[in-house]
Amino acid sequence: MDHAAYAGFNPVDNSIHGVVTYPDAWKLHYVEQAFETIDPTLAAAATSTSVIDWHRLKPTDDFQRVFRDAAEFGIGSTGLTIPVRGAYGDSGAFSVVRKCSEAEWKQQRAEIISGLQMRAANFHDRIMRQGRSMFFMRQPNLSAREKEVLQWVAAGKSQTDIGTILSISTRTVEVHLRSAREKLGALTTSHAVARAIGMEIIYPL
Repeated sequence: MDHAAYAGFNPVDNSIHGVVTYPDAWKLHYVEQAFETIDPTLAAAATSTSVIDWHRLKPTDDFQRVFRDAAEFGIGSTGLTIPVRGAYGDSGAFSVVRKCSEAEWKQQRAEIISGLQMRAANFHDRIMRQGRSMFFMRQPNLSAREKEVLQWVAAGKSQTDIGTILSISTRTVEVHLRSAREKLGALTTSHAVARAIGMEIIYPL
């Protein structure tokens, strides 16, 4: 990726967080033009729970307005935004951008999307757990079996594989995963794994 950007809000202490790798000149221009009020990547993240490919935002006038200017600063218009929702009402948006052809992007997107979702969730949780909000972000009470199932998912095993390893049915594996997702406030299993790793409930392999 050429650049990455994160924006998040924590209602526990009403804090707003932003981390970007864009050039200073573009950051200044973005603020001066008040692009945060029309940037469709931010608007889409606020109302979506799934990964947003910027390709579907390109036809909008606001996207053209923002990224026409971005091009003058050497920033591409091909990218992804990953919305993140936390268990305490916190929310965030993690975006990556790259200048490349549509064909190249289509191939790369398939290779990176799963890993990016995990990293986005992990990054968001680390930001949210800083400062005063840390006291409110308590460790969820996962059972030993839920931790075990998540650990095997982190190792790249499928639900069928995990059922065989643990001598339980695939349905039971899914029950444990569903419970773990709920306790962790995660929307997907990948999100749950990332959150569990970030909280050091399980460990990356």
